[in-house]
Amino acid sequence: MITKMKKLVLLGSLSLFVFGLNAQQNDFKSSKTQFMIRGYGHMGYESIKTNGKTESTFNGGTFAPIFLFKHSDRLMFETELEFTINEGSLDIGFEYADIMYVLNDYMTIRGGKFLLPFGTFMERLHPSWVNRMPTKPLGFGHDGIAPGSGVGVELRGAFRLGTSTVNYSVYNTNGPGLKTPDGIDPSEAGMLAFNNLRDNNNSRAFGGRIGILPFSNNSTEFGLSFYSTDKVGNTDSAYENLGANLYAIDFSFVKQIPGLGGIVDIKSQYNKSKVDNMIYTIEETPGVFENLNFNNESHSFYAQLSYRPTMSSNNFISKLELVNRYSELKTPEGSGWGTNKKEYSVGLNYWISWRSLIKLNYQNITGKGGHDVIGDFNESGVYLHWAIGF
Repeated sequence: MITKMKKLVLLGSLSLFVFGLNAQQNDFKSSKTQFMIRGYGHMGYESIKTNGKTESTFNGGTFAPIFLFKHSDRLMFETELEFTINEGSLDIGFEYADIMYVLNDYMTIRGGKFLLPFGTFMERLHPSWVNRMPTKPLGFGHDGIAPGSGVGVELRGAFRLGTSTVNYSVYNTNGPGLKTPDGIDPSEAGMLAFNNLRDNNNSRAFGGRIGILPFSNNSTEFGLSFYSTDKVGNTDSAYENLGANLYAIDFSFVKQIPGLGGIVDIKSQYNKSKVDNMIYTIEETPGVFENLNFNNESHSFYAQLSYRPTMSSNNFISKLELVNRYSELKTPEGSGWGTNKKEYSVGLNYWISWRSLIKLNYQNITGKGGHDVIGDFNESGVYLHWAIGF
């Protein structure tokens, strides 16, 4: 009897154990989570002559890892950091970090800090292995006249319209701040500051972009963007009720043309920024003040043409790429940061692989004004950079 009882207890225990294993297997089904590290980096050599003074140096390089986490088919997270050696020290930048949720085939919502689709350059083209030039166009980038990223929420997506494709984005973010005479650099009074991780007033920025690819091969895209806020100044300051309105127009054409034996790539974007006017009182020297009264309107533009003879039978020639770029920047005349500059650049790239290239570039920038520059400005430079995406 005792032996039979022991057998029954043992069988019961085994049954519970098996039941437990089955329950665990049901609770822990195969996961769809995925983790990936992407990113890009570059290093190079630069020789730059500015108003007769030449400086040359090796560029220590930039490392920009992008971390991607897929929680499910609908829920994802992404973030990018940027490590740069700048004048002998390491600078760490927090580029973006946002959560995305796919609502359906036509809509995705995301929140956090994300690259803003104001035009296409900062969102799509700024990584060093995507940008055909070693430098950014005038007025584009972290110190440009247009926003590069923002903290908030965004709804974006795309849909077919006949044989055409339409993509769209609308977003609400912390608005830009306004640099004032009592700031770190009084000469920048009236300039917008887009690095608002926390809003400096109770007014958000509202913006969006719509892009149209009219042809079925998606070779051409036209885009229109806007970015607007009612208040840019700090709460309870004299500048609180100043508003800002920004617009951008962008164009892209990429196609392999048999008659030319290769791929033609055209990119361009125009930005306009308008901030409500204000008289800024600057203390030039202790006890000596100057009133700056100017039309606070800025413009930037770039156009780029590249050609790669991909259809050449010569393997070396097929990996070469010729690039030309023109850009210009005009900021308010009469302001402490007023400038009117133009850039002409020409380059020759060699594509080691589809995501790694060596760039040789000559660049010339001429004009007037800018930070710490009085009178005419003339800068020419030779750049040799190696960029890689991973």
